[in-house]
Amino acid sequence: MDHVVIGPMLRRWPLLGLPDAWLSGSMLAQAWWNIRFDLPPLHGIDDADIIYFDSDDLSEAAEARAAAHAAQLFADLPIRLDVKNQARVHLWYPDRFAIPIPPYRSARAAMETFPTTVSAVAISDVHLSAPFGLDDFLAPLVRANAALIDRAFYERKSRRWASLWPDLTILPWEDAVRRPADK
Repeated sequence: MDHVVIGPMLRRWPLLGLPDAWLSGSMLAQAWWNIRFDLPPLHGIDDADIIYFDSDDLSEAAEARAAAHAAQLFADLPIRLDVKNQARVHLWYPDRFAIPIPPYRSARAAMETFPTTVSAVAISDVHLSAPFGLDDFLAPLVRANAALIDRAFYERKSRRWASLWPDLTILPWEDAVRRPADK
């Protein structure tokens, strides 16, 4: 079955034209949970994360142009987009989260720091990236990735997900993965 957002996005993915670009984040897991728990396709999904890696232009203007292009390309889809150049995350992350981080070397390196193992799954037109594997994703099971987040952040996210997907298995913070993010 073709998902109402994922299928159309992937069919147009080559037109996006962004380097090292991935459809990533929680939306993929949430779409899977909706299938597993027999819920409507967009149940609980806030947005679609599009990440890319362009170290040649770290400007906010370039990222805004990429977001505008994606919004135009996918304007007919019933979902909000969040487009971020992972090469520039280290520039704004300390102001937003009060934690300095080193620059990422690639989009995949950024995925290794996503808040949960299930959100660290991404696809492009013909590739899959899952730095923590697919076991948690397929289970479905939520496990924290403690690379950048704290317990309070994880518990807020977990409470929201538990309210929307009550049959979801959510592990306690103590079971978080803690391997270094940017090896």
